[in-house]
Amino acid sequence: MPPAPPTTTPAATRGIRAAARAPLLLGPAFVAAIAYVDPGNVAANLTAGARYGYLLLWVLVVANSIAVLVQYQSAKLGLVTGASLPELLGARLRRGPRLAFWAQAELVAAATDIAEVVGGAIALHLLFGLPLAVGGVIVGVVSLGLLATQNRFGQRRFESVVVALLAVITVGFLAGLVVSPPDARGVLSGLVPRFDGSDSVLLAVSMLGATVMPHAIYVHSALARDRHGFAAPGAERVRLLRSTRWDVGIALVVAGLVNIGLLLLAASALRGVPGTDTIEGAHAAIETTLGPVVAGAFAVGLLASGLASTSVGAYAGATIMGGLLHRQIPLLVRRVVTIIPAVLLLGLGADPTWTLVVSQVVLSFGIPFAAIPLVRLTRDRALMGGSRTGTRLHAVLVGVVVLVVVLNATLLVLLVAA
Repeated sequence: MPPAPPTTTPAATRGIRAAARAPLLLGPAFVAAIAYVDPGNVAANLTAGARYGYLLLWVLVVANSIAVLVQYQSAKLGLVTGASLPELLGARLRRGPRLAFWAQAELVAAATDIAEVVGGAIALHLLFGLPLAVGGVIVGVVSLGLLATQNRFGQRRFESVVVALLAVITVGFLAGLVVSPPDARGVLSGLVPRFDGSDSVLLAVSMLGATVMPHAIYVHSALARDRHGFAAPGAERVRLLRSTRWDVGIALVVAGLVNIGLLLLAASALRGVPGTDTIEGAHAAIETTLGPVVAGAFAVGLLASGLASTSVGAYAGATIMGGLLHRQIPLLVRRVVTIIPAVLLLGLGADPTWTLVVSQVVLSFGIPFAAIPLVRLTRDRALMGGSRTGTRLHAVLVGVVVLVVVLNATLLVLLVAA
């Protein structure tokens, strides 16, 4: 008589099913993580490595840790409440304050969009010699196609496209490390917090202070909610929150590695090379020191960064308007409208690097408006129930928000005084 087939307990069966579904739950954080590998971050990290070698590596480690904490809180808020951060604020604010809050949030979204379009236009100029204004129009048209995948095929297809672009970004920006690997001792020394003069402090403040992007906070709560819906209390919520932690952790580790890789590349191959304080100058230096293939890969990564970032920025803008004004306009129409300021600036001959810097300053104004309500709402017992933030983690988050706000205020003061 043959032996009886092995039996599986209900708990084991649930575990197997959960493991099989786990990859399907990943995605929203990868879309939000695009904000951390946008053209502005590329310029800052290359400048840090080219000027100071491995000195400021620790800043990126700290910045990425902050990003993990804040983005998970945003995703958790969307899952537990079934509403995005802008929707929750729109329901709690009177009409006057709500309109004022929407105005500053839209300004932040517009500044984000300008930076991403400019970055993509620079990439097309580096690859094909196109005028910046023409490149900006092309970036806008292609981003329309990316957003159309979300409208026609749903969020999962949109996430897949963005993840594919993130893969291109990763390969394009890190390819140079194969040709010019970093020094192990230099990497270890860069993990020790320290500075080298006031200029290094200014650069570190800009790197760390620009970590928490307002539009990434707004959009992540909507992305998690739109993908998974409202997570009812119980085992399903526990499962979704656990998967979301993995989603956020993996996505931001990838984004962190890209940023760290850019700094390491500049430290190992561009240290002391003049002109690397602009993306165009850094590309020229990469081509001179590492060859045209690596430089081409870098430009392709920059293009993917601009395309993905501007698509996510448009998604964030739609989330902000829908939540605070209780109105929606078609996402593609919004994309056409928001592309105009960037193309006008490029057409009028605005300096691309200066445009990126100004956009980052505008972004810094919006950080407190997004981060402070997020920390308060995720601590609200009536709103979050048993999933509200614990006392110790809340204290850490308050400290993080204070740090980011102070750093951004310091950055603004230093930029005005410079």
